[in-house]
Amino acid sequence: MHDLVIFDCDGVLVDSEVVSNQVLADNLAGYGVSLTLSECMAHFVGGTMRGVMQKAQSMGADLPENWIDEIYAETYAGLRAGVPLVAGISTLLGYLDEQGISCCVASNGSEDKMLITLGQNGLWDRFQGCMFSAHSFGVGKPEPDLFLAAAKQFGASNPVVIEDSPSGVTAAIRAEMRCLGYAEHSDGANLRALGAEVFHDMADVPALLAQ
Repeated sequence: MHDLVIFDCDGVLVDSEVVSNQVLADNLAGYGVSLTLSECMAHFVGGTMRGVMQKAQSMGADLPENWIDEIYAETYAGLRAGVPLVAGISTLLGYLDEQGISCCVASNGSEDKMLITLGQNGLWDRFQGCMFSAHSFGVGKPEPDLFLAAAKQFGASNPVVIEDSPSGVTAAIRAEMRCLGYAEHSDGANLRALGAEVFHDMADVPALLAQ
């Protein structure tokens, strides 16, 4: 039996990736790189903002030095307008509570971003002291450090990670942890190729945890 479930935040707990990536696509269009929403998500979901900036520049975006502050401000404004929980998350969290299985959050996003997204959905208080952010930790996915730190804090011997991005799956595999790959908007082939067990509905997770 798994003794810890490590959730990614964006796209796993809260349905924020579409909002964030539409803001990003609109912003980059002003700097010479035109991407559709689906293209933007394929390129950037799961990355750190520093990594997003570097990749966008390699694609020809003429970004100012303060671009990260700029895109954070625009993204946070978009998220404050409202982001829902991923369908089925409330039920899944209730199931974990009933089974006595601990859970936490490990994200490449900042605590400020999680305060906005989790806060408006009642999960900020639930995960207080159980959030691991690349911003405060100093290293993010695809490195395994966030997941290893989470397992260490909880004393977990058999953790499982729930991720929706290639960088997150890679981090889990590097941490030698089982990874469930949530693919809401695709067939998840890219996640499966990296070693994730792909699923498409949070209602499937209890059965997967029992395997």
